Amino acid sequence: MEFNDILSIVLFGTFILLLFTGFPIAWLLGGLSLIVACVAIFVDTFMQDWLVENFPDTWMDMTWPYVSAIVRNIWDQAMANEVLVALPMFIFMGFMLDRSGIAEVLMTSFAQIFGRLRGGYAITVVMIGVLLAASTGVVGASVVLLALLGLPVMLNNNYDKEIAVGTVTAVGTLGILIPPSIMLVLMADKLAISPGGLFLGALFPGLMLGLLYITYIILTGLLRPSATPAPETAGEPVTFRMVLGLVWAVVPPVLLILAVLGSIFFGIATPTEASGVGALGATLLAAANRKVNLAVLSEVSQATTKTSAFILAIVLGAIAFAHILRGLEGDLLIENAILGLELGETGTLLLILGIVFMLGFVLDWIQIVLIILPLAGALIGDPSLPSSGMWQELGFASPEEALTWFTVLFAIVLQTSFLTPPVGYALFYVKGVAPEGVTLMNIYRGVVPFIIVQAVAALIVFNWRDLVLWLPNLALTPS
Repeated sequence: MEFNDILSIVLFGTFILLLFTGFPIAWLLGGLSLIVACVAIFVDTFMQDWLVENFPDTWMDMTWPYVSAIVRNIWDQAMANEVLVALPMFIFMGFMLDRSGIAEVLMTSFAQIFGRLRGGYAITVVMIGVLLAASTGVVGASVVLLALLGLPVMLNNNYDKEIAVGTVTAVGTLGILIPPSIMLVLMADKLAISPGGLFLGALFPGLMLGLLYITYIILTGLLRPSATPAPETAGEPVTFRMVLGLVWAVVPPVLLILAVLGSIFFGIATPTEASGVGALGATLLAAANRKVNLAVLSEVSQATTKTSAFILAIVLGAIAFAHILRGLEGDLLIENAILGLELGETGTLLLILGIVFMLGFVLDWIQIVLIILPLAGALIGDPSLPSSGMWQELGFASPEEALTWFTVLFAIVLQTSFLTPPVGYALFYVKGVAPEGVTLMNIYRGVVPFIIVQAVAALIVFNWRDLVLWLPNLALTPS
């Protein structure tokens, strides 16, 4: 092992260990990168004889000019990046919809029709969660809102605690997969692929995951009737007025979804432009519900600024981290270690996805996307280098097609990072607003079946590529 390999391992290992200190991640990424870079430059400059004697084959592109190029990379990859402009707009859209009152109207309308069925309230939560996911893309807001709306109703109707909390927790995280998703925006940027194509590719898998959740709830009701009981009193029969009320409640968010995704699909707007459409549409919907005033605008703007700053600060730290890791040839070390196992294309993919799943227990999705995804994507294919990567061996027509499929698969696996302890943020979002009597252990046990459902969804996407690629290919096919 060469000296640069040792420094790469130290950089990666120290970062993982220091995560548990609670120190801000952006500072960890940037600070560790500069410390390791300084060590490398010092050894290369003042300990050359020792380096040659003990590590004769070491080669590092670690000089002050190389390290200072971090500033240029930050400008090129973040400051001048038009794709990242979509982030604050989609975040604003999510927070504004959170305050628009649409979720409460949807809960009332869906519950009137589906609440009388066995498992109906849980199915209602899933349906509302899918609509919120396609409207907001902000996981924290969706999880908290669904927990506040859905948990009391399910628990008051004698639902099993674990089914109730598992449903709201898992469904609330659909916003990370169903477009428009801020995670998909970051993923497309890091792999230099089309955000619009990735949005379209993730749409059907996201909806399929929602259907799998509903299937699990129905099967649970059949096998364990006491877990999702039907109400003791059926209530008034379904009327045309109830159905009309449901349609009226669903139409506004559906129109917003069509305005955002439809404008991308038909080539009317880029994802960045569509994010502005979404932000304006969410504001108009909130205004229509008389929920907009100066106080709300101030709260939404502040929340958007804080969330955007948090994400972009980590982006800056990750750019520095990746730059130094590349200078130490750490990316080649990781790639060669994986390829050296000689698992074949399928085995290599499964290994990468397994690593991502395990990292979800200790890392947040942002760190995995910004650090791990580019390394994994390089193994699949580089759109700027059509001859590199495994995309041809995997049977894809282009590296971008392979990366779109792989990224959606990566996103499904990564969604579990919100559900797996100890740093599954959705678990603690729910715990913070759950009614008295719901314990953290109830939440842990409740999400396990949904993690298994997500594994089934990943298996389906792995074996049925057209589920991801059909819609992007249709949008790109000349009429």
